[in-house]
Amino acid sequence: MAKKKKNATKRLLIIVGALIILVIIVGFVVKATGLVGSGDKATQVELGDVELKTVTQIVTASGKIQPEIEVKISPDVSGEIVTLTVAEGDKVKKGQLLARIKPDFYQAQVDQAQATVLQSKATEAQRRADLLVAESDHNRQKALYESGAISIAAFETSENRLETSKATLEAAQYSVQISEARLKESTENLSKTTIYAPIDGTISVLAVELGERVVGTSQMTGTEMMRVARLNQMELEVDVNENDVVNVALGDTAAVEVDSYPNRIFKGVVTEIANSARVQGMGTQEQITNFLVKIRILDPHNVSFDQTGADDIIDNNEVPLASTSIPNFRPGMSGTVDVFTHTVSGATAVPIQAVTVRDFSKIKKEDGAATDSTSSSSVKEAEEDLRRVVFVFDDGKARMVEVETGIADATHVVVISGLNVGERVVLGPYQSVSKTLKNDDLIEQQKDRGNTRGQQ
Repeated sequence: MAKKKKNATKRLLIIVGALIILVIIVGFVVKATGLVGSGDKATQVELGDVELKTVTQIVTASGKIQPEIEVKISPDVSGEIVTLTVAEGDKVKKGQLLARIKPDFYQAQVDQAQATVLQSKATEAQRRADLLVAESDHNRQKALYESGAISIAAFETSENRLETSKATLEAAQYSVQISEARLKESTENLSKTTIYAPIDGTISVLAVELGERVVGTSQMTGTEMMRVARLNQMELEVDVNENDVVNVALGDTAAVEVDSYPNRIFKGVVTEIANSARVQGMGTQEQITNFLVKIRILDPHNVSFDQTGADDIIDNNEVPLASTSIPNFRPGMSGTVDVFTHTVSGATAVPIQAVTVRDFSKIKKEDGAATDSTSSSSVKEAEEDLRRVVFVFDDGKARMVEVETGIADATHVVVISGLNVGERVVLGPYQSVSKTLKNDDLIEQQKDRGNTRGQQ
């Protein structure tokens, strides 16, 4: 009896196991055939509007503030500084005495050169007298030779003596010229011991002290003593990437932000673009190619002066904020600049994240547009046809539209063709826009994000 009961239980377990396996197999078949979970569920997306906007293309870069004009002063002669009349930060006028180098050695050279000149002139006078004697002797010898009183040898000797005297006088004259040139050089070196301001400005750097010895530039690089700069004419020097510098032009307006003056924007204009690149990490994967760009700061700074004509250069729509007080910029301060390279008013624009890229050759192949030829198919696989597209919300479906784009700012891009103002476009999620979303896919707006107005 117990054995029959055990066999019945075993058969029951086998039947239950078979039913479970059957249910699993049916589930897989139903899912595979699309009877359940067929993909009819709409993708949740974020939507945005196609609108008319004023779009300004911006190139952003960082750098340091420097004076537009800064003169480095190094002595032409070496020696000890015996006079130093300025301190760092002092304002100076052109021609003002800045420093004096001990002149004793150079004064001695001038005295020696003057003595050499006098000696050379005395020698010249002596050689001129010798020439007069030689000419007189030659004339007498010539008369005696013509009368037959002396031989031709005696006459030729006097003639040679005359020519020698002429050459000796000429050499003495050259010696005088050499001595005078050395005197001029010594006098000029003596004058270089006194250093004057080359321009009006401010002593921005003072690198020496009274009594310090400096090296002149006549033989080597020399000691940089100080710098005179015009601090009321400052500029921002920035490195602009090679991909962006092609969009920057002389005269472009700019908004300058200085780290020392947060929450303030100063007006600027591009005054110089380098022709040669600055390359960092050459030959490595981290190689960076930049070009130096200089932006003049137009707002008054460091001193009070009338900034006539600045508003004629700057578009106030591009730089809406104005400085309220005169800042005090110092060389070396860090800053960031936004260069406004191009502005389009009333342009059809969409948010940047709405524009993506699709390979149209791959789409055609998926749609069955490719030819039946195997070789032709392989060629098409090797050739990409990348185009910019936007997905438009069209009656609950995503309609892929090819677009032609123009300039862009930080948030929007200009659409030249393909879209109309008022249409709604898909902005996200990023994975859907950039990769998974396809033409005619079902979509619906996310309830917790974006605009809540009704779907068309």
